[in-house]
Amino acid sequence: MGFELGTQLVRLGILSGTSDHTSVVSINVFIALLCACIVIGHLLEETRWMNESTTALFLGLCTGVVILLTTQGKSSHILVFSEDLFFIYLLPPIIFNAGFQVKKKQFFRNFMTITLFGAVGTLISFFTISFGAIWLFKRMDIGDLDIGDMLAIGAIFSATDSVCTLQVLNQDETPLLYSLVFGEGVVNDATSVVLFNALQNFDLVHIDPSALFKFVLNFFYLFVSSTFLGVFAGLLSAYIIKKLYFGRHSTDREVALMMLMAYLSYMLAELLDLSGILTVFFCGIVMSHYTWHNVTESSRVTTKHAFATLSFIAETFLFLYVGMDALDMEKWKLASDSPANSVGVSAILVSLVLAGRAAFVFPLSFLSNLTKRSPDEKISFRQQIVIWWAGLMRGAVSIALAYNKFTRSGHTQLRGNAIMITSTISVVLFSTVVFGLMTKPLINLLLPASPRHSSDNNSEPSTPKSLTAPLLSSLNGSDLEIGDHPLNRPSSIRLLLTKPAKTVHFYWRKFDNAIMRPIFGGRGFTPYVPGSPIEQSVHEGD
Repeated sequence: MGFELGTQLVRLGILSGTSDHTSVVSINVFIALLCACIVIGHLLEETRWMNESTTALFLGLCTGVVILLTTQGKSSHILVFSEDLFFIYLLPPIIFNAGFQVKKKQFFRNFMTITLFGAVGTLISFFTISFGAIWLFKRMDIGDLDIGDMLAIGAIFSATDSVCTLQVLNQDETPLLYSLVFGEGVVNDATSVVLFNALQNFDLVHIDPSALFKFVLNFFYLFVSSTFLGVFAGLLSAYIIKKLYFGRHSTDREVALMMLMAYLSYMLAELLDLSGILTVFFCGIVMSHYTWHNVTESSRVTTKHAFATLSFIAETFLFLYVGMDALDMEKWKLASDSPANSVGVSAILVSLVLAGRAAFVFPLSFLSNLTKRSPDEKISFRQQIVIWWAGLMRGAVSIALAYNKFTRSGHTQLRGNAIMITSTISVVLFSTVVFGLMTKPLINLLLPASPRHSSDNNSEPSTPKSLTAPLLSSLNGSDLEIGDHPLNRPSSIRLLLTKPAKTVHFYWRKFDNAIMRPIFGGRGFTPYVPGSPIEQSVHEGD
């Protein structure tokens, strides 16, 4: 870490940062572009076609053209892609906010289907894309790519971009689709990154049954350990804030502790070679369930908007950069010797993404429907088409993994690697723009809006996502989240009798009310601390 701001910005990826003045100019330009993305995205919000992601891509492309002309073709962007910048500084707030803002009722109601799509489906997509790449690319002259590179391609293009999709979907109009696509997207990203990292350490020369068994064992170890670490960090933050009650002295300390504990969980996971994505995601879920209800009202409002703002800025930053990097002349010159091959590779990758997505969405939806008794909970064929289409977009995770595999510090001099980088950028641009723009019309065509969705959504519990209504009220929430009151709505009892899968949540809620909330706090539990009237008043409405 440097001592000067300019030096530090250069290490984070600022191009031509030989002087502090150049670094400051670059930062000013990029901040101005971010502001422009926000303004233009707001003006186009009503259409729900051109969301912030697509706006940032187009603005990045336009800016890249301007920079390319002003530098006489030497450069098209003001940032050099850095994996550290992406994985350490930009990805954590995005994933944490996804877990922190998630509607837990919808998420855990469909948890088995989400896990089936996110984990098993990603593996199916990985094998489909990998074997397709091995079979097709060996017939093309695209440089020296070995079996490890082909498997890495499968992991890279198995990572979906749920960020762009969720900006098109509306969780009030399509709650089931939103929950499935959102949950699958997070689990999918974690699975892809874990799979990519596991392949990097896997000996592809000496493959035998014991090596494959160790690979699978290591894969599940990373999943379980990462989840446990995230849950532990969330519970620890809840316990500390509940016992010490920082809010009686300073709400700033509460907010700071929540932010730092969340970031610490991610960095610990990276330090222990675990999946930081899974860790910080489940840390966000646990914090929203326990920690968020232990802080003061002002801290709740602050954390909810602070986490959402950081996530929004990071997402816009990423798409803006991808748009500019699409015109990186260094890589295009290396790949320009065979433009037909570059176009062919991109077309093949798009086709493999389509096939890999279809290979698991429809079969796994069929298996999921076999376990559902109620027609309302089954995934209809039209919904399956939307889920398949909504997961076709590729984004920042694919870009980051591709740079990690095929470049060094954002640069490469190998023709095969350059073709893979330019093809990855082409696929990301094509899928985000074409598939993204067509998602909303497809939903309107296959799933016209129904008034029933809004009435169903009103039963959601008060979470960091729904802060506009009673902030501290629990009586208007769903039966799944009403403190330590028993299930008192007949419909809930009937659900438990007719759908045994709900029994798991029923017993978890009893365990949560009897053991977890008395220790870690949370909505619905009102601890009595002698001599602490401030704490009692804060929890009165909880």
